[in-house]
Amino acid sequence: MASLKSIKKRIVSVKNTRQITKAMKMVSAAKLRRAQENVVAARPYARKLGEVLQSLAGNLEGDLHPLLEKREAKKLLLVVVTSDRGLCGGFNANLCKTAERFIKENKGVYEQVSLLTVGRKGYEFLKNRHTVYKNVSNVLAKPNYQTAALLAQDVIDGFQSGEFDQVVLLYNAFRTVMSQDITFQQLLPVQPEERSVADETPVEYIYEPSLGELLAEILPKNIEVQIFKAMLESVAAEHGARMTAMDSASKNANEMIGKLTLQYNRARQAAITTELMEIISGAESIKG
Repeated sequence: MASLKSIKKRIVSVKNTRQITKAMKMVSAAKLRRAQENVVAARPYARKLGEVLQSLAGNLEGDLHPLLEKREAKKLLLVVVTSDRGLCGGFNANLCKTAERFIKENKGVYEQVSLLTVGRKGYEFLKNRHTVYKNVSNVLAKPNYQTAALLAQDVIDGFQSGEFDQVVLLYNAFRTVMSQDITFQQLLPVQPEERSVADETPVEYIYEPSLGELLAEILPKNIEVQIFKAMLESVAAEHGARMTAMDSASKNANEMIGKLTLQYNRARQAAITTELMEIISGAESIKG
């Protein structure tokens, strides 16, 4: 049985750990509120931009813009958005394992698969397993649109130069505090959703400026917006996952403290009983 001193030391250690996990839970809860507000504000704009692009796509004849060019997908760029920090449960591990599984399942489909990792955790997991085209870290603490625009420009340049034939975005979409959805989204070539209503009467538009000029403005903007929204979704999901993980850790610490306290009391009682037996034995030996 462990000594009283070692048990007491473990109790103190677990209590200190519980204080840390409680503090981290409170910090994540505070950050989650603002991150959730940012996501809710970004979703309508991204959705409306997609609708505008869909409306334009309904009147396209051929490839009027390089970002709409459909070619045989031999070289893939997978953009993986993770976090820069850990202690958030399986948030990063699940996403990275999904990316690795996706690459293995499509090994015969693509001749080359490159990775663009956003977040330190994804880079550390994938750098020794696959080819990392580029890594961007320490930008998710305060995600901004400028960072998303720079990433979008890198992606667009690679696609237009023929370095990549297809670009897919992988990230954790925020749903609730306790749940995140691992989401795949094709960025390039741009594939607007087709109209689902078969009997819809086509509408003729007069474009000013020309349709080509509109596409040249909207298509790159759409890539920027989708990447920025993915960053916001990932940050909100990260705080939710960390909040849940720290709450579970605090509960586990409470259970461990209870078990260690019980073990300490039993050990203390056994030590007292042993001392009493020694005293009684000594008294009996003196009488004898």
